[in-house]
Formats: sequence, C-alpha cells, structure tokens
Amino acid sequence: MSIATPPLGIIREPASALALLDPDRRRLAEALAEGPDSAAGLARRLGEKRQRLNYHLRVLEDAGLVELAEERRRGSRTERVLRLTAQRFVLDPAAVGAIGAGEPGEVGDRFSATYLVALAARAVRELAELMERAKQDRARLASASINASVRLATPERFDAFVGDLTRAVAEVIARHHAEGDDGRWFRIVAGAYPGPEPTPQQEEDKP
Repeated sequence: MSIATPPLGIIREPASALALLDPDRRRLAEALAEGPDSAAGLARRLGEKRQRLNYHLRVLEDAGLVELAEERRRGSRTERVLRLTAQRFVLDPAAVGAIGAGEPGEVGDRFSATYLVALAARAVRELAELMERAKQDRARLASASINASVRLATPERFDAFVGDLTRAVAEVIARHHAEGDDGRWFRIVAGAYPGPEPTPQQEEDKP
C-alpha cells in the first residue's frame, strides 16, 4: 500500500534550501509535482540528458526533498521512480541562521509591515520545531487558525477595526487565561494587511 505524500513540507536545513533554490533542481521538483517519474521520463518531458538529471535528482534526494516511490524493470536495468517528499514546501526562516528574522520587536513596531513579517516568520519557525517534535512522538499537535477577510468602507475605518479586534482578542484571552504554574502556553497571532478579494475557496475557509 502506497503512503500518501504529506501536503506540506517545511525546509529547515540550509543545504536543503540551497538544493531547491537551484533553478535546474527547482524545475525538476516542479515536474515531479505533477507526479512521480524516473530520470528517463523526466529527460523526455524536459528535453534534457538523463545523466545530467540523475545528478540533480541525487542532490534533491540527499537533501530529503525527493524519495524513491518504486523501482521498475526496463529490460536489463532497473528504473528508479522518484517523487517529492511533500506536495508543497515552505522555508523555515531558521534555515538562514542568526541573520534570519528575530523577535518582531527587533525590526519595528506592531503597526509596521516588517513587524508582521517577523511575526509570521516566528510562527513558521516555532511550528516547524513543534511539528518535527510531534512527528517524532507520533502525537497530534494542538493548533487552530482563523483565515478571514474584511472590506472596510474607507481607509479611516482601519484604526477603528484594529481597536475592536484588539479588544475582542484581549477579552477572549482574559476569559480563558489561567494563572499559576499548571497548564500549557499557546501563542496567538493576529494580523491585518491589504489583500485581494477572497476567492470562493477562501470564503469557505472562514470561521
């Protein structure tokens, strides 16, 4: 029985990031996103030499971005069919080391875009570590998210909206926060920025 490919993989190692950022290897990964294939099959699809693609596929495999799906007999030789280890990838900011985004307050105030980017980067960094730990422990990671859009009639309404949202979140936190040493901490992240009109799928994702 085949194992389902995870929907999302987080790239945490610099070597893995470099492997995927190479234009030739990224092209290979994009081709494999359409379905598992061998070096020979990819060579035919991309108009490249199989030997050249074999090298790049080995780099991707060593980086943990590609894995063996199956082996097929083709005459006197065995053909290795490869697949991506995840359907999509996101880069953990920790992969760039100490120069990666630090704490949000180090790059701006909470009304700046840089603060929001750093906030999102911290969430990815922390979630990457938590997901890895949960995977090792074979445990479910408790998490939740809200994905919504709002149309404000005028730019002046933004400040009032942020004030109402902040008060609402603060009220919920105050109602559920437990003092003392018992319990488990949770990180709450909320942000707002100009965005496009939501698609029907995004509308369905609303709380």
